Amino acid sequence: MNLKQVFGPVPSRRLGKSLGIDPIPLKTCNWNCVYCQLGRTRPYRTERRYNFPNLEILSQVREALEKHQPGEIDWVTFVGSGETTLHSGIGEMIRGVNAMTDIPVAVITNGSLLYLPEVREELRAADAVLPSLDAGDPILYRRINRPHPSLTYERLTGGLIAFREEYSGHYWLEVMLVRGLNDTEKALRDIADWLEKIRPDEVHLVQPDRPPSEDWVHPPDPEGLARAHDILGKVAKIIMPVDGEFDLSGNDDLIDAIVGIITRHPMKESELINALSKWKPSEVRETLAQLASSGRAQTVSREGFRFWSASEAYYAQSNT
Repeated sequence: MNLKQVFGPVPSRRLGKSLGIDPIPLKTCNWNCVYCQLGRTRPYRTERRYNFPNLEILSQVREALEKHQPGEIDWVTFVGSGETTLHSGIGEMIRGVNAMTDIPVAVITNGSLLYLPEVREELRAADAVLPSLDAGDPILYRRINRPHPSLTYERLTGGLIAFREEYSGHYWLEVMLVRGLNDTEKALRDIADWLEKIRPDEVHLVQPDRPPSEDWVHPPDPEGLARAHDILGKVAKIIMPVDGEFDLSGNDDLIDAIVGIITRHPMKESELINALSKWKPSEVRETLAQLASSGRAQTVSREGFRFWSASEAYYAQSNT
């Protein structure tokens, strides 16, 4: 699929109106998280490489910035269709974005490669880095994140600690809470022990609000959320799902614009219809019909909601 690597802005739970930069193909990842909104990882990829020309991506960034007025974009965010740091040119691109705009730059990453000094050096140019820590021990790490065998828990936690020592920007650690896995008292206390060593500026407690790859994954109940907030300390914030407007103006072809977003950010059908509200109802119906018949999208049902996602994404027992 030939997609632009720059998409949105899209509404972000933590970053407001975020212009996304996706430097990797779907689904390029070294983890296979049970909650991943992009489906299962098949196969794993562990080597870093240039996936797309940096100059081409930066040209897309400049074009997107020129199309938007001041205040329409809060952050420029590197968020991959998998693990962002598997693009070996990410440091060069962060510096390139910094040179063309004062809008802050964020990098969303699973943190698995922060044990590599060169990755830590590249990410130091970002204004905010948002890695993950979903488990407080190796067994639960394997169960939730299902990493490539080479990516040990010791490498993950060691990299998170090492980056804290070197990084002066916003260091926001994400904990994705999954009911029955890491929302128990023991699991949360194990995570809390590591947070004391990692010392992030903030801990963002999030829950699956997009279609998880495994259909048995559910968000925590209110008691689980409250327990996580109590145990993980004063820097922990519960980040609730956000509703907002998706910008479909980034492509001359409307179907291409929709596919460009749902490939990286599956959308509830209600969100998609809202994003199309500027068009006539007849045009909305025609667009959805074209999208369904294009072979480029699929619908996925989770928690009573219908989502649109890329056709290449694989969700367990969920296609409708």
